Amino acid sequence: MTFEHQAMKVYSQYNNSVSIKVVPGHFATNHSHITHYIDMTTLKSRQSMARAAAKSIAGEYVGTTIVDTIVCMDGTEVIGGYLAEELTNSGIMSMNQHKAMYVVTPEFNSAGQMIFRDNIQPMIKGRHVLFLLASATTGRTIERSLECISYYGGIVAGISAIFSANEVIAGQPVHTLFKASDIPEYKTYPHNQCPYCQAGKRIEAIVNSYGYSKL
Repeated sequence: MTFEHQAMKVYSQYNNSVSIKVVPGHFATNHSHITHYIDMTTLKSRQSMARAAAKSIAGEYVGTTIVDTIVCMDGTEVIGGYLAEELTNSGIMSMNQHKAMYVVTPEFNSAGQMIFRDNIQPMIKGRHVLFLLASATTGRTIERSLECISYYGGIVAGISAIFSANEVIAGQPVHTLFKASDIPEYKTYPHNQCPYCQAGKRIEAIVNSYGYSKL
């Protein structure tokens, strides 16, 4: 059986139009080893599913949260665009004088630090920022990203992820479409505490929110 043929489809409990593909195995991320690779390619790329995902995410913020800017990570720009549309159509509160919502993507320098160029910084400084990403396992990426948003003067309005292994990161609730409990037997381990490695089981692929590279 090939890597791709092991995939099983999991539907969101919040919207059965939204699904991800899950592959069991032994995989390595930048920060941990995990027991399942979560493929979000279709969800992030297919127009109808991205819109459905955005509608589900928007429900967490309508009527309760001020949002001026959506910062998109991990290739979630399509979802971010639809999310801005959903929030705007719902009349969500905004501090922007022209009542328009910004959708931006950060850049990373050679040291791997998240940065915003001078022309993007006015969309962050003094704005209520909704942070959107594909997945969070250890939470380290979110912690660094929140520090970056604060550094540029942004006000974190919320965190949304397609999948998160944790419900709270850096003291902030993480709103998700999929939780670890949606994936039977999903586990994440520090690199030096992985039972698969200790048992001599080879890593099948290096994975991140963009995809995988088989070994």
